[in-house]
Amino acid sequence: MQTLVLHPEHQLSILSAIKKGYRNFLTLREANRISTHFAEYFSPIIATELSLQLEAFNIRHRVYCEELHLEPIQENALEQDEFDAYSIHCLLKHLSTDAFAGTVRIVRPTKVAELLPIEKFCSDSITHETLHPKLFPREQICELSRLAVPAEYRRRQIDQFSGAATGVINQEVYSEKELRCFPFIAVGLYLAAASTVLNHNISHTYVMMEPRLARSMSFIGIKFEKIGPTIDYHGKRAPYYINPHLFFTHLSLGFKSMFNNIIKQLEKK
Repeated sequence: MQTLVLHPEHQLSILSAIKKGYRNFLTLREANRISTHFAEYFSPIIATELSLQLEAFNIRHRVYCEELHLEPIQENALEQDEFDAYSIHCLLKHLSTDAFAGTVRIVRPTKVAELLPIEKFCSDSITHETLHPKLFPREQICELSRLAVPAEYRRRQIDQFSGAATGVINQEVYSEKELRCFPFIAVGLYLAAASTVLNHNISHTYVMMEPRLARSMSFIGIKFEKIGPTIDYHGKRAPYYINPHLFFTHLSLGFKSMFNNIIKQLEKK
């Protein structure tokens, strides 16, 4: 009977593969746990009624006006702009309290005169030759903007920094291996928006955001393509792009499960 003897380099290679596989297993298990628990605590809602849209505008005011001071305080405590007239607004309801834990909007033009915010304010920052929104029909483009998570839903000490209000991971605390710490309210909002985009057959999605938020989203496999340089616009921001192919190609298995759960929740509405 012969004994199989592996070269030391092969032994190290096999050991490394086992360790990598185990790390991937732990990461996937944690992502699946988040996906399972998300539906127990939160319900995504498309704000088709005016009362729900006002809830979204109030959350935005609390985050963008009162906390971050990026927009002026309004007497009616509602943060609104011209793009809301042709936007779809998503909310997350906290099931145990019936309060709303966050919002994001999809700016969806259908007429030639209707621009995306990124076109009106940052068009020159888009340097990609083939992905500028002006190259596509209006009904095929949209922009995700005004993601907001109120302070009361960022109770953990590690989430008490301003970036968490708009979904950013505190990089001094979080790492790619620490998905259990990811502020998944923001993830749920982006996945609810993605579901809405796909449901409306929109081919090209744009976001003007901080590079660190793009890195945060890449941790779970939402990989935006940077299509221009970082500029100074409400802080350091850059134009990003994603389409259904990029979205499904990179989204991790655990969060694909979460995405499918969100689709089912929205279909029941």
